[in-house]
Amino acid sequence: MSAHVESLSAITLATVDMVRAVRFCEALGFRIVHGGANEAFTSFALGDSFLNLTSEMHGPIRWWGRVIIYVSDVDAFYRMPKDHGIEPQFEPRDAPWNERYFHLTDPDGHELSFARLL
Repeated sequence: MSAHVESLSAITLATVDMVRAVRFCEALGFRIVHGGANEAFTSFALGDSFLNLTSEMHGPIRWWGRVIIYVSDVDAFYRMPKDHGIEPQFEPRDAPWNERYFHLTDPDGHELSFARLL
């Protein structure tokens, strides 16, 4: 069986002001599940998916964010782009937030993360 996409897990957006961004999300009723206004990374539960915020402190935001896509097998999925000459940013790794993942950048500079819960 080959690896396949299962669902969209999260979208990660960059912010230059985490306090303001968290306040905005909380005003919309989003529930924090990780991080907070004084952290560099914050995650909100949105149904079965997540909205993540990451601090960008180096001037204007030049990075739009990251789409996180859940796949059935991260290591098998990692081999698919490589077989087509696409080089991911790094090999699959286990994260402290309980996911195995890797990133790649599409031709327009958008970052895609392929992950699976551990």
